[in-house]
Amino acid sequence: MKRLLAAVGIILVLGVAVAAGSYLYWQNRLEAPLTLDEPVLYQVPAGAGFNQVVAQLESQGIIDDAWAFQLLARVHPERVPRLRVGEYQLTPGMSGLEMIALLGSNNVVTYALTLPEGRTFNQLRELLNNAPKLGHQTADMSDEEIMALLDREGTFPEGWFFPDTYRYHLGMDDVDLLRQALARMERILEEVWESRAEDLTVESPYEALIMASLIERETGAPEERREIAGVFKRRMEQGMRLQTDPTVIYGMGERYAGRITYADLREATPYNTYVINGMPPTPIAMPGRASLEAAVNPLPGDTLYFVSRGDGTHQFSRTLREHNNAVNRYIRNR
Repeated sequence: MKRLLAAVGIILVLGVAVAAGSYLYWQNRLEAPLTLDEPVLYQVPAGAGFNQVVAQLESQGIIDDAWAFQLLARVHPERVPRLRVGEYQLTPGMSGLEMIALLGSNNVVTYALTLPEGRTFNQLRELLNNAPKLGHQTADMSDEEIMALLDREGTFPEGWFFPDTYRYHLGMDDVDLLRQALARMERILEEVWESRAEDLTVESPYEALIMASLIERETGAPEERREIAGVFKRRMEQGMRLQTDPTVIYGMGERYAGRITYADLREATPYNTYVINGMPPTPIAMPGRASLEAAVNPLPGDTLYFVSRGDGTHQFSRTLREHNNAVNRYIRNR
């Protein structure tokens, strides 16, 4: 009897030892570093389950023992995060458990898309269509369909998207970025309008958006924006036409090939401010915050004209004679 009890005891001890050893081996497999020599990108596919992902990681040589993680999901499901679709950067030295935690986190690989100031909505759409890793839901939509999708049915899209750098990750699409850019423009336009000067010629936030787009297209020199806004304000107050070339170009559309002629200046389009009075009916580009602020806070003064010096800045004049002299100096002679 004593021998039987001793044998049973030995078996129990051996069983415990084997179980403990197996457990330690299992934990060691979970905590083992990834088999990587350099960082790699791993994409969690849409709709993939945990077991499918770890099997794929094993097939790609990133982990050695998919069974250890599959067992973890069965024994301790609370330790297995819900995987998120996206791309993740896996690095050498990272343990298997750290990798699993990463795949369930928000630390996805992101990409940047810059929407520059002064671009048109068509140019914005082209940037979105060419952005890598971004879903292209709107590629085959009309402008009207896009605005309806953004809950702005009947709104002309030009000017309504704030130019900035936006970050996105795999799984996002162009509608996500358009919503961000639209919301930012609406918020910033509201903020800027609240700080407007009292004696403006523009009478609404939308008119300020139109004016800002003209300023944006006229100059890239920060110090000139408020002065150009002042010229436009005084011209409107005196009943003069704005006569700004970017409106002519916008009205020409795809016909514009890099230069405008005197015939183009005389062509009657809804946007040609050499022909129409006041501002065009819509913005002609995406203005940045500086141009929006200039539109609602024009610089006081007495200048009524400006001409490009050819270096990105302008020569401002008070009289037509001064302006013609400047044109001869900077345009006709050149």
